[in-house]
Amino acid sequence: MNERITPDLDTTEVEISILPSLSGLDAATWDACACPEAADGGPPDDPFTTYRFLRALETSESVGGRTGWQPQYLVARADGEVIACAPLYAKGHSQGEYIFDHNWAHAWERAGGDYYPKLQIAVPFTPATGRRFLVRPGYEEVGFSALVQGAVSVTESNDLSSLHITFCTEAEREAGAGMGLMARSSQQFHWVNDGYGSFEDFLAALSSRKRKTIRRERKVAAEFGGTINAYTGDAIRPEHWDAFWRFYQDTGARKWGRPYLTRAFFDEIQETMRDDVLLVLAERDGRAVAGALNFIGRDTLYGRYWGAVEHHPMLHFEVCYYQAIDHAIARGLSRVEAGAQGEHKLARGYLPVTCHSLHHIPNEGFRRAVAQFLEAEARAVEQDIEVLTAFGPFRRADVEEQE
Repeated sequence: MNERITPDLDTTEVEISILPSLSGLDAATWDACACPEAADGGPPDDPFTTYRFLRALETSESVGGRTGWQPQYLVARADGEVIACAPLYAKGHSQGEYIFDHNWAHAWERAGGDYYPKLQIAVPFTPATGRRFLVRPGYEEVGFSALVQGAVSVTESNDLSSLHITFCTEAEREAGAGMGLMARSSQQFHWVNDGYGSFEDFLAALSSRKRKTIRRERKVAAEFGGTINAYTGDAIRPEHWDAFWRFYQDTGARKWGRPYLTRAFFDEIQETMRDDVLLVLAERDGRAVAGALNFIGRDTLYGRYWGAVEHHPMLHFEVCYYQAIDHAIARGLSRVEAGAQGEHKLARGYLPVTCHSLHHIPNEGFRRAVAQFLEAEARAVEQDIEVLTAFGPFRRADVEEQE
């Protein structure tokens, strides 16, 4: 596809094209849109939309082929220069998205339609909020408008059921809704660093009962018979990835039927992203028995995968949640995003937050039905967050505590 669009907010003519592989662009061009803040040599705000992460998914064959995730990257050019891009995929299923539309698919297919393939602007297998419309500085309005119009045009010209933009930013949600896309709300649990100097400072902000519970959990976890170690950069060795692959396979088999990522993916990120990785391993007698993979953003630690080959009480909470908090505080990061779902995170200091997505459905009747559902769902999500926050572990100013 090559299409010329004049975005609604500008008179600049923009050419939209689709690339079936990131090999059609160089890393510097993509990252000038995806992470211009990293030009200073620091980490990107969002490691998942970088060229190296998306390219690792491709080269490792975690996407493409028969995975049901076919790359269709949107690229916008003005005067021959790339001004914006988006990680767009043609999807043959609804797996690996974490914003669930299975009921939409069933309804459409019961009515005689083909829900798949659909289009998805997302980072595969990654429920982490970040920009989905990647625009070079200075082209914010024209680039965003061109990408939205381009994605909608591809959906409609190919007679596809729907377009989905998942885990976008709140600003993108508002701008996309202003262009006629349907907005959807969902929920995750994030830990926020309120200027803590240490884990003990964080515990001091909790109610006495929750504080004691976490201390007890950390003590029990430490009794698994080994040590918990964190690795990043050149400290990560091949045997660490061998161990983590075993963990990931076990988790993938139990949760999804088969792992989303291939073994080669972890070799790729070791080659290109090891400085963006924090790998926490519980090790005993020279052998890793459990571990968690985190990615490091400029201001956020992203918890992604956990697994174990042995069960030890409280070790999951320690390796995934408390170690992440420890390292976020040590690095001066503002937050930890611990992945999708999991109300058990609430008692560990991770509070509910709203996540955002955008959707386009060309069929008027189907769009109207989905819009009604989204309105009701948004109210339910808002109420749920309000209730869960009230039951959070933090001390209340109106409650006197006794140790």
